[in-house]
Amino acid sequence: MKFSFVSMLAGALMMAACASGPVNPVFTQSRTVEEGGSGPYKALMLEDPSLEAHTIFVPEDLSAFSKKNPLPILVWGNGACTNSPWEHYKFLNEIASNGFMVIATGYIPMEDKPFRGPMSTSAQQIESIDWALAQNADKESPYYGRLDVNHIAAAGMSCGGLQTLENSADPRLTTIMICNSGLFLNPGTAVPGMPMPEKEKLQEIKVPVIYILGGPEDIAYENGMDDFHRLVNVPAFAANYPVGHGGTYSKPYGGEFAIPAVAWLKWQLKGDKEAAKLFQGDVCGLSQREGWTVEKNQLID
Repeated sequence: MKFSFVSMLAGALMMAACASGPVNPVFTQSRTVEEGGSGPYKALMLEDPSLEAHTIFVPEDLSAFSKKNPLPILVWGNGACTNSPWEHYKFLNEIASNGFMVIATGYIPMEDKPFRGPMSTSAQQIESIDWALAQNADKESPYYGRLDVNHIAAAGMSCGGLQTLENSADPRLTTIMICNSGLFLNPGTAVPGMPMPEKEKLQEIKVPVIYILGGPEDIAYENGMDDFHRLVNVPAFAANYPVGHGGTYSKPYGGEFAIPAVAWLKWQLKGDKEAAKLFQGDVCGLSQREGWTVEKNQLID
């Protein structure tokens, strides 16, 4: 039997379409948050069997990502050193829906209730990075060749911000994001068990930094702004929104805090020039958004 060129071409296209179908992450349990988030890639919150005591937020279809278009990585530490992102999952899911893999410290919050258990540790962020690099190199992993291991951010809220600052000299990091946090001016006011780096730790930071704070009513405001003003050798940005220490993480799609967080990560990890406009210029875009006050050092144009 002879086949025409047209039928052969049609068959080849059909095979290609089948080969390029959805690629889904592996999980033991998962939860869809706010219909996957408002970004272009619908995200899934999941627990991976190969990474204990961590929660992953990632686009549910990985087929759009490859070595040519890899997923940058964010590792996250929770407020109060809680070993679950139960207070931050909407915010983190929103970030993932914009084309990032987010690995949060702690157990997946399958229900909307506080986590009760031992505190998390700074080392769990390092475990997240190690795991992501291993998955990207593992041919059996759905993440094989799909992760941008050269563009990694560390971030955290309150105690999680202190964990991030403790890990801030890790040479694999591209940027750090400190939310409602800062190194203590008066260590005597800290909660027992929190990591307590000295202010000198800031001099070890070699990458751009953003502080996202809740304004003067935020109990971390003075600590965070003091950090910011000490950062003169790396690009640094401070954004304040007047909601106090709790931020907007539990608001739909992470609320206002998600706006600078997503834009900063797009700029720093993806080189997105449109996102950079929120931070660059004599009158940067975030300063024009209602409620926000901003400062930046001389290393941000």
